[in-house]
Amino acid sequence: MNLLFTSHFLFAANLSANDYVGFTFFIGYMAMFAASVFFFFERQQVEGKWKTSLLIAGLITMIASVHYWYMRDLWLSTGQSPTQFRYIDWILTVPLMCVEFYLILKAFGAKIGLLWKMIGYSVLMLVAGYLGETAFRSNSVLWGIISTVGYVGILYEVWMGSARKLAGNSDDPNLKAAFSALSWFVLVGWAIYPIGYMAIETDGWLRGVLDVRNMDLIYNIGDAVNKIGFGLVIYSLAIKSSAAKAA
Repeated sequence: MNLLFTSHFLFAANLSANDYVGFTFFIGYMAMFAASVFFFFERQQVEGKWKTSLLIAGLITMIASVHYWYMRDLWLSTGQSPTQFRYIDWILTVPLMCVEFYLILKAFGAKIGLLWKMIGYSVLMLVAGYLGETAFRSNSVLWGIISTVGYVGILYEVWMGSARKLAGNSDDPNLKAAFSALSWFVLVGWAIYPIGYMAIETDGWLRGVLDVRNMDLIYNIGDAVNKIGFGLVIYSLAIKSSAAKAA
């Protein structure tokens, strides 16, 4: 145990005062760990069905915080972008964020098909992106296009597809407000990821325009805002819905 703490202390000692990327790795790790504790403890404050939603919100930030622990160490020891850890994190957490859409719409008629469709789009987006950044870097544009198909599929569902229709047909103003906020997270918050891909890939439109180090900074801030913000929207909806039912 002492060896473990000594090892991590030595990694932390490598953080220089002007290493803003390394700084955000630390902030991201602690912020998402704290958010997980908050979501897990707040489960007792909400009504039955919302406990699952808060559990998933806590799992999303907890999974991310663990990966940020490893990404932080890799960055401090090598100075390289932790691409593999990012994709492991995203492949686990993004489908869980899609599950949240299904859970909040289930009471309004959402079918299991919506759940698998959203998960399928997210897995396609992330696996294709990972292959384009790693194994098939020379064909990164092709894999980027395939990845974009998955992203556009998610956007369609939450902005024009069945998910949007279910939310629009509900008579719950709290759900409508929460669904709208989550939709904006997908449109604006998640947009940083395809932008980052275009900056890193071999023939990307933004290659040379955005420095890879800057993209790590944007990814770190974006991850924390997207994952914690997503969970807080779910938490707010859960609290309001539970209070309305108790009234």
